[in-house]
Amino acid sequence: MSKDEIRKKIEDLRFKINYHNYRYYVLDDPIISDSEYDEMMKNLKRLEDENPEFFDENSPTVKVGGVALNKFEKIEHKIPMLSLDDGFDDNDIFEFDRKIKRFLKMSESDDISYFVEPKFDGLSVCLIYQDGSLFVASTRGDGYVGENVTNNVRTIKNVPLKLVIDNPPKYLDVQGEILLTKDEFKRINEERIKNNQPVFANPRNAAAGSLRQLDPKETAKRHLIMFAYYLRDIQGYKKTIRYQHESVEELKNMGFAVSELNKLCRNVDEAIKHKKYLEEIRDDMPFELDGVVLKVDSFELQDRLGFTTKSPRWAIAFKFPAQQATTKILDIEVNVGRTGILTPVAILEPVNIGGVVVSRASLHTMDEIEKKDIMIGDTVFVQRAGDVIPEVVKPVKDLRDGTQRRFEMPNLCPVCGSHIAKDGAYYRCTNINCPKVLKESVKHFVSRKAMNIDGFGSKIIEQLVDKGIVKDVSDIYTLNKDILMKLDRVGEKLAENLESAIQRSKGITFAKFIYALGIRHVGEFVAKLLSERFKNLENLRKASREELLSIDGVGEEIADSVVSFFNEKKNLDTIDKLLEYGIYFVDDKSYGKTDSKIKNKSFLFTGTLSKPREFYKELVEKQGGIVRNSVSKKLDYLVVGDNPGSKLDKAKEFNINIIDEKELLALLEG
Repeated sequence: MSKDEIRKKIEDLRFKINYHNYRYYVLDDPIISDSEYDEMMKNLKRLEDENPEFFDENSPTVKVGGVALNKFEKIEHKIPMLSLDDGFDDNDIFEFDRKIKRFLKMSESDDISYFVEPKFDGLSVCLIYQDGSLFVASTRGDGYVGENVTNNVRTIKNVPLKLVIDNPPKYLDVQGEILLTKDEFKRINEERIKNNQPVFANPRNAAAGSLRQLDPKETAKRHLIMFAYYLRDIQGYKKTIRYQHESVEELKNMGFAVSELNKLCRNVDEAIKHKKYLEEIRDDMPFELDGVVLKVDSFELQDRLGFTTKSPRWAIAFKFPAQQATTKILDIEVNVGRTGILTPVAILEPVNIGGVVVSRASLHTMDEIEKKDIMIGDTVFVQRAGDVIPEVVKPVKDLRDGTQRRFEMPNLCPVCGSHIAKDGAYYRCTNINCPKVLKESVKHFVSRKAMNIDGFGSKIIEQLVDKGIVKDVSDIYTLNKDILMKLDRVGEKLAENLESAIQRSKGITFAKFIYALGIRHVGEFVAKLLSERFKNLENLRKASREELLSIDGVGEEIADSVVSFFNEKKNLDTIDKLLEYGIYFVDDKSYGKTDSKIKNKSFLFTGTLSKPREFYKELVEKQGGIVRNSVSKKLDYLVVGDNPGSKLDKAKEFNINIIDEKELLALLEG
């Protein structure tokens, strides 16, 4: 090929790759396979290497990282990146609405449209484009002067290096938020622990550290993402943009990723409803949300409202309750689990995190305590999200005053006094009949995801073990009404219900039975893999290590654990007794009703119910129903308890069937 043909080929490949990046990262709608994309990228890289005269700093190949810097240069923002005023409850938002109306000399009964956006826990950047190409990217800094991080921003896969539209604007100034997903944040911290490096306190801290790497290749390894949310300036463009919601849509058309959680609201009441919805779903999001931002949608009204010295009058940031806080470790205790593993637990000075008072947090293993350098008496970062057990993220070493002390794992089991043995990264009680181990095993065995024997609370299980009535999980099937009524606080009705639940549990899927056995490292997913591969108990009992390792998803630890479990005579005796007591296996289609009227119907729960949501989820899924996490037009039923949230309002908008618990049970009974 001639040089002119090579140049055209390179430009064509760059254009195509940029377009496919847009389809993949922004629209989430790829139209070519990964292998086709990889082949195009490989060809472009080869042509660029062979023809360095056609180098372009905005080529898609630079997303793997460019040349390292000695330091970041300072950049003065043409338009200051001001902070927003904060609000902390609905009253603050109503007052914000009233202030705007007073300033604009409007009646309080008039409606103002607001564009509501999620507030991500990341860091803000300013991106300048000239003639459709990325020119410079800078951090917010102090709002007036930031740092040049262009080379690092170029490595972020969903940031367009060239805008994907014909006739791009001559000049474009865009503000966006750079962040990490929760999974990527966890991966980075796990890697840092392995390398004996200090962990990041939160995703924002990690994203900032990732963006400010002097070597862009290091930034590229961190898998940052960016959401664009503010068109700060645009010149020489074919369209006139009059509203915030239009500007965000236009940014998406240009190739920027924008949040699907944005919503145009007709008035302040709708804005607050959407705020509540985002607060409800924050735990289900792949990235951290720490609030919402309300913006007056009309640019004409924004101009009239203007700015104070610190912030725009036309926007407010509403903060969600924090999911991370600092507190002090008062002591470290040890819990004994169902497999005999000892888990250190931090006893904390009680602290409110996201509306929940937290006084205990998992420290996972002794190795983690040592790698994170956690001491009794330390001030620490503690985090929680949804129903996840709170955990200690890192100590604040600068606050140590010499009174802190190291924790040592005990030599004897705190429950039964037996010897403790080290097992890899774990410490384990060597007594297979340790009462705590048996109690935890029984709790697991009867749980909904295992044998699903409803009604066995902790108090009942403790009595059964302490009185010697249950010596292993198979003894559950020797229980009857007369035995159960001898327990404290168990009356005739409860005893009858427990006996019925025990009998109902005998027909179980093979996968759930495997999970119920409590084999170390075998969760629900692995139990399903084992049931699909070996089909029956006899095959699983005889499975070799090599056969187990041949299953995609089964590693050495799992394989060794399964082989060890079925080589233990006590475990085989327990299984034999379970089968003698009438346990039998049914296929997934026979587990629950197959002629159910709710098959393939979708359900969502909101508000406080009389039973845990997991209870109803199990019943629905047994009959072929589907449980959703959010409201959409495709939802069939919203099940409402006391004090429902914004899901109820959204369901009414979509004309979704709204039912209570009694109506749900009537549906399930068919």
